[in-house]
Amino acid sequence: MKTRIAALVMVGLLALYLLFVINYSLILIGTAIPIAQVMGWALLVLPLIGFWALAAELAFIFRAERLLNSLRTEGALPDEVDERRPSGRPDPEAADRAFGRYREEVETDPESWRAWLRLGLAYDASGDRSRARWATRRAISLSRSSAKKSA
Repeated sequence: MKTRIAALVMVGLLALYLLFVINYSLILIGTAIPIAQVMGWALLVLPLIGFWALAAELAFIFRAERLLNSLRTEGALPDEVDERRPSGRPDPEAADRAFGRYREEVETDPESWRAWLRLGLAYDASGDRSRARWATRRAISLSRSSAKKSA
């Protein structure tokens, strides 16, 4: 819960910062100095990119959390990935031992979002964050396409 609160505080601070940048860029655009106006327009682009990135990241988090909760209610979370060190961090050795199982599961059923999400959890527990995000994004994509087919 502390992590979620800290993340929400950071999101709020980032949004506040981006609003201040937009305000400053509008002040620059409103001046009579042409170079200041150009700087204002250039400065306006950055917060728009920032808000887009923030929205994309929040959408990823909420979708991944929804899928994770689905796996949790099904009782289909990988047990090996939940092994922890005394510090509370995931045990990478346990994740590495279980990794082959989840990779084979994806190879057997590449259209299963559950298999991809479990693979993403194994990547995350072994410390490979970029592949974890990639596998989780694949799980989200498969989940959304299977929901469209069902509807």
